[in-house]
Amino acid sequence: MSFDIEVLTIDDLAGCLALAQDREWRPEERRWRLLFELGTVFGVRDDDGRLAGTTVLTAFGTALSAISMVLVASEHGGRGLGRRLMEHALAAARTDDVMLYATAYGQPLYEKLGFTAGEPLHVHLGELSVPPTSRTRPAVPADLAAVTALDRATTGAPRDRLVRWLFDSAERLRVLERDGVIVGYGAAWNNLDQLMVAPVVAENDQDAKALIGELTADADRPVRVDLREAAAALREWVEHGGAARVLTSTTMVLGGRTLPGDRSRWVVPATQALG
Repeated sequence: MSFDIEVLTIDDLAGCLALAQDREWRPEERRWRLLFELGTVFGVRDDDGRLAGTTVLTAFGTALSAISMVLVASEHGGRGLGRRLMEHALAAARTDDVMLYATAYGQPLYEKLGFTAGEPLHVHLGELSVPPTSRTRPAVPADLAAVTALDRATTGAPRDRLVRWLFDSAERLRVLERDGVIVGYGAAWNNLDQLMVAPVVAENDQDAKALIGELTADADRPVRVDLREAAAALREWVEHGGAARVLTSTTMVLGGRTLPGDRSRWVVPATQALG
């Protein structure tokens, strides 16, 4: 088998979902559709034309890229396909920085490729019940420019298309203003049987609590919130509210560089596939 690497299209979505299930990942169609829309999905096929492996490179201008969905079919494990796909994605990256979130299983490979482990990220999931504060309001189309600018200042990258997707597709999108200026925002969107709170940008814990509380009010499904290790008070708050920590991944950056932007306001990533 040659396992030539190719660029996949949305027509390969079913194969991506099947590959995810093969590796006991959730078949998250909505997340995959978003990655096909924003990023470049690379894949290899076996002799029968079935997907044997994938990885996704999502670039935000020339500032930052995120690598995700590094998957190799169980029957093709141990052949170096994951490393080949990673090397291909890194060669295609044309940005100042490259990041990813690693499981304990994948971290050794990423370290061999030059990534350095940074802050842990904890996934919290459950029937979250926290009091809303009425400090935020629903975002409206006129907020798009201000939210895009705030997101860019926070992440150091032009994520305009992602922010536009949130305005068009998120079930809930709220902003927090101070003196007439938007200083925080957050989104929540349905992903299979979970309500994903992602992303959240806020100046402090109280602002973050206000956004998360109102994004999850009357949620009709379990809530997922991914929080940084440094956000100890927020993690305790969501755990007390009913969302238990279910797993931990590790933020990794190529070359050990510091991520761009004002990361003090970076509370919840826009899914671990995008940073």
